[in-house]
Amino acid sequence: MLRGLRALFEVGHGGHRQIRSMEGLRGLAVFLVFLVHFVTLAEPWLQPGTLVWSAAGHLRAVGHAGVDLFFVLSGYLIYGTLIVKPRPLLPYALRRAQRIYPAFLAVLALYLILSWLFPGESKLPSGVLATGAYLTANLLLLPGLFPIEPIITVAWSLSYEAFYYVAVPLVIGLLRLRRWPRSSRIVFFLVLAFTGLVWAHLGSGSHVRLVMFVAGILLFEALARESRAWPGWLGLLALALALTAFDQVPAGPLRYAVLLLGFFLLCYSAFSGAGMTARVFCWTPLRWLGNMSYSYYLIH
Repeated sequence: MLRGLRALFEVGHGGHRQIRSMEGLRGLAVFLVFLVHFVTLAEPWLQPGTLVWSAAGHLRAVGHAGVDLFFVLSGYLIYGTLIVKPRPLLPYALRRAQRIYPAFLAVLALYLILSWLFPGESKLPSGVLATGAYLTANLLLLPGLFPIEPIITVAWSLSYEAFYYVAVPLVIGLLRLRRWPRSSRIVFFLVLAFTGLVWAHLGSGSHVRLVMFVAGILLFEALARESRAWPGWLGLLALALALTAFDQVPAGPLRYAVLLLGFFLLCYSAFSGAGMTARVFCWTPLRWLGNMSYSYYLIH
C-alpha cells in the first residue's frame, strides 16, 4: 500500500532538499485553506459563545493565510525560472496554462453539471448571452482582480496567479532586470512592496495581497546570495508570528506587512538549511499533501 501511495504522490527531485521542503510548505498552505472551508461548513452546528465556537473562529482566521503562502511560493518559482535566463514566451505561457487549466476545467465541468442538476444553487445568470459572458470571464480567470463572482469560489486566487504570470516576464524584460546587480534588484522589489503597502494604506488596497508575490521574489534573491543558514527554529517562530498576525491584526496593509516578513523568514529557513524548519516541511505526508494541493484546493 505504501508503495502505491509513493507512486501516486511522490515526485523525484534527485535529493533536492529545497524542493522537498517546498512541497511540505504547499501542504501547509492547502491545509490552512481546508480549515477555512471546514469551519464554514461546521459553523451552523456550533453554539455561539462556547470555547469550540471561539476556537473555530480563530482557525478560520488563520486559515485565510494559506492562499498568501501559495502566492509567496509562486512568486519564488516563477521569478526564479525567468530571472536566471531568458525564456521563450510561448513555451512559458503554454507551461503556465498546462499548470492551471486541466484541473480547473475538470472542476468547472463538474460545477456546470451540478448547476444543471440543482438550478437553485446555480451561480449562472439567466439568458444565453449573460451566461456566455459569465463563463468566458471565468475561463479567462478574471474573477478576483475584477468584481466578478467566481463560479468556483476559491478560483479568485487564480486571477492573481494569472496576473503575476503575465506581469513578471514583462517587468523583467522591459526593465532588463537580468543586467542589474542583485543588490539593486532587491532594493527595487523592496521599494515595490513598500509602495504597494502604502498605496493600500491610502485607500486603494483592494489587491494588497499581490505583495505576497514580491515576498517570493525577494526570497529567491536572498537565497541566491551567499549567506549563513539561519537558526532552524526561526522559520517555525516566523510561521507562528504570521498566523497570529492574520488572526489578531485587522485586515489591511499592516497585516500583510507582518505576513510578508513572517512567510519570507519561514520559507528562507525551510529552504536554506537542514534545521528544524526544513525537517518539519520535509515530512513525507505533508509533502504528499503538497503534491496534490492544487487539485485538492479546487475540489475540496
